[in-house]
Amino acid sequence: MLGVIGGSGFYQMPGLDRVEPIDLKTPFGPPSDTYYRGAIGDLEVVFLARHGKGHRILPSELNYRANIHGMKQLGVERLISVSTAGSMKEHIAPGDLVAVDQFIDHTYQRRPTFFGDGIVAHVSLADPVCADLQKSLVAGGRAAGATVHDGGVYFCIEGPQFSTRAESNLYRSWGVDVISMTAMQEARLAREAELCYATLALVTDYDCWHQSAGPVDIGEILRVMRLNVEKAQSAVANVAKALAGKTRSCGCGEALKGGIITDPKAIPPAVVENLRPIIGKYL
Repeated sequence: MLGVIGGSGFYQMPGLDRVEPIDLKTPFGPPSDTYYRGAIGDLEVVFLARHGKGHRILPSELNYRANIHGMKQLGVERLISVSTAGSMKEHIAPGDLVAVDQFIDHTYQRRPTFFGDGIVAHVSLADPVCADLQKSLVAGGRAAGATVHDGGVYFCIEGPQFSTRAESNLYRSWGVDVISMTAMQEARLAREAELCYATLALVTDYDCWHQSAGPVDIGEILRVMRLNVEKAQSAVANVAKALAGKTRSCGCGEALKGGIITDPKAIPPAVVENLRPIIGKYL
């Protein structure tokens, strides 16, 4: 099963057949919105609008843990997120797509883990994106007629404000490719939940570092986003069709193996129950 989290402008999944709305409760509170389960071709797909209907939830207010836990409850194994982003490189132009493969986290208000409260676990984030799923995104985007950059560093800021010029130039000096506000926490939690995860960044602007660009303008972002969101939707649909009938051959499904440090007997029963979809097979 494929999960899709749609960001700014990506509020629905065209081509989803036999759609069933599902409202879930999670141990971490309510997800952003109703999940919609259906099918694209022969593959079952679950869609969630990251910011909720009407785009009402700030990046810092998102309940990332509930969103990912809900995907896990529904049986999702692979998860694609789509985010709008600013470009930090001249050759990555507004309207391009970037199938990122690395992240830098510059947030400070968010719970980045399912663990704690009596259970300790550590997973590797050396390569936070599933290489197989990322390759599928590149192929799916190019088949949709988009200019897709294969790999890139996603710099995640707290927001909701955009960067100052000084910040933008500093981040560029660190070699990042795109800047946005949401995908890093999803990548962390997806790895803990043993999901294959990949992010498709839809580039809408040059942040504020570019000599020819003024301050980031939300109106311009929305204009570029509307012109290109169909390509992103088509890219995801192409991935769904390509994955039908294929089992996972990567190591994402065992990312937590050996990572739980706490003696199982010492884990509080309520924590075990809350995390059962994630840790159950190891207890």
